[in-house]
Amino acid sequence: MVKIFINNSLMKIVGIITLSLSITLYMPKTSISEINLKPENTRQKKTSFFTIKAVGDIVLGTNYPDYRLPQNPQELFPKSIRNLLQGADILFGNYESTLTKHPHSSKDVSKGMVFAFRSPPEYAKLLPQVGFNVMSVANNHAMDFGLLGFEDTVKNINSAGIKAIGEKNKIVYSQVNNIPVAWIGFCFYNYCNQVQDINKAKELVKQAQKRAQIVIISMHIGGEGKDALHVRDRTEFFYGENRGNSLLFSRTMIDAGADLILGHGPHVPRAMEVYKGKLIAYSLGNFLGYKTFSTVGEKGNSLILEAKLNQDGDFVSGKITSLRLNKQGIPQVDKSHQTSKLVNFLTKNNFPKGKLTITSQGEVIINKK
Repeated sequence: MVKIFINNSLMKIVGIITLSLSITLYMPKTSISEINLKPENTRQKKTSFFTIKAVGDIVLGTNYPDYRLPQNPQELFPKSIRNLLQGADILFGNYESTLTKHPHSSKDVSKGMVFAFRSPPEYAKLLPQVGFNVMSVANNHAMDFGLLGFEDTVKNINSAGIKAIGEKNKIVYSQVNNIPVAWIGFCFYNYCNQVQDINKAKELVKQAQKRAQIVIISMHIGGEGKDALHVRDRTEFFYGENRGNSLLFSRTMIDAGADLILGHGPHVPRAMEVYKGKLIAYSLGNFLGYKTFSTVGEKGNSLILEAKLNQDGDFVSGKITSLRLNKQGIPQVDKSHQTSKLVNFLTKNNFPKGKLTITSQGEVIINKK
């Protein structure tokens, strides 16, 4: 009986094998291909990237306390500069003025080194014309015309189709190549998200991470002028004001989960570094300051930063396009690449063990060693 059982089992097994072979022989080739490829496709992970171009401080001229507006506003952005601003998923800048008709400034400009800037509200339309889609309003000129002037500025920027970032306790969200991105703007005054309040800043980053895959920080921070070229791990003061510790703030934000730090405020370019795979641009300098900014020395060195990030927010590659502000504060292409050379010098000097090199042509390279 045992022998008969084995034979019957073998016959069943042979029958099953034969039936399987028969089904396989007559199965359509497309079905076989789909079955074979499915496990391999499941294991593949699609990598997404996006590029951002970023510039520093922008003042489109002022009509306060005296009239310093261009005869033709279009001249503020020469064609060569307009072309250079194209080609990225995001174009970011720091709007260091107001867009309002409010008549009363909150500052006493009769005092030395006190400035108030006011541009016509219709000038907001100039910004999307050249490609800007994100603009920080967190800086020390945001309240030049009080709360009403600030609210006007935010309203006019948003109405122009640009995301205004930097309102206190506010996180702005956007989609970039199907990647959810969060934006938070900081400055050193209490009407902003303050760079001095590290714990609150960390809370905002953690909150942003709940809805976004990438968190980008704009920081208006540090001293001003030629004496503020270098990044140091200490609190910076300017005319007695505590203007934060840019190194401590930037690295702490990345430790908390931020992916890119865009700095401005010193009115000069500063060093860059890659920290835990994330790019920190400590200052983008002045970009456009029509008859408002000094263009002497390094204050006239300007740039357009282009950075490529992956879907995890890690820095992949970048480029600095060197510009030079003319005497009126309008950017011009600098074929001698002075800004990229300056930023490379500062980067090597301030972060001698860092991973970045900026070539004379402006390529931002991560050193493998």
